[in-house]
Amino acid sequence: MEVIAKARFIKMSPRKIRLVAGLVRGMDVGAALAQLRFYRKAAARPVTKLIDSAVANAEHNFKLSSGNLFIKAITVDGGPVMKRWRARAFGRAAPLKKRSSHITVILAERAATAVPKGAAAAVVKTEKAKTPAKVEKPVKAAKPVKAAKEKPAKA
Repeated sequence: MEVIAKARFIKMSPRKIRLVAGLVRGMDVGAALAQLRFYRKAAARPVTKLIDSAVANAEHNFKLSSGNLFIKAITVDGGPVMKRWRARAFGRAAPLKKRSSHITVILAERAATAVPKGAAAAVVKTEKAKTPAKVEKPVKAAKPVKAAKEKPAKA
């Protein structure tokens, strides 16, 4: 099951947000949120809010446990650019581009690697029946240390 959440028109450059997105891509949700909490970039805040929103969507809409979720994909696309002007010397103007971003997060559930209960019980019964004898590992002999040759003193 995949859960998608989007944050659109974030007033921050996509280049700045991609740095943070690359940090958490592929991580478990809990680990990603812990990482973002201590990351000292302003872009960590909208990414954290979006991941929290995606987890809430997964729990409420799809009845998924947040412990099994990981960030399958996170993409940052460019949004609309506001074009402004800044005054420069000799009556000239220089362009300013105030960029915005669209962030998309896709969460997925980790595949359960647990063995079915019936199979696990059968394995435990066979292991108890075998009770292997205690086997000691052979001790490796220490290598002899070569004595350092002394150089004769020069007169």
